Amino acid sequence: MNTEAMLTSKGLTTIPKEIRDGLAVKPGDRMTFTLMPDGTVLLRVENKRVMSVAGWLRRKGRKPLPGEACRAG
Repeated sequence: MNTEAMLTSKGLTTIPKEIRDGLAVKPGDRMTFTLMPDGTVLLRVENKRVMSVAGWLRRKGRKPLPGEACRAG
């Protein structure tokens, strides 16, 4: 897929709809841009919602950590 976008005078651009749809990007998703040595830019979308990962760290028989302990790391 090859599409174009324009950069505004304020440094903003719009990700074309076809690309947004292909990446399943939603408002509020965070993106990481990585500039490669050959000039290629990698775009990674972090679109995991909090509720989609809820319970991943819970193990049967293990006590839950208090919120402060989670943030201390």
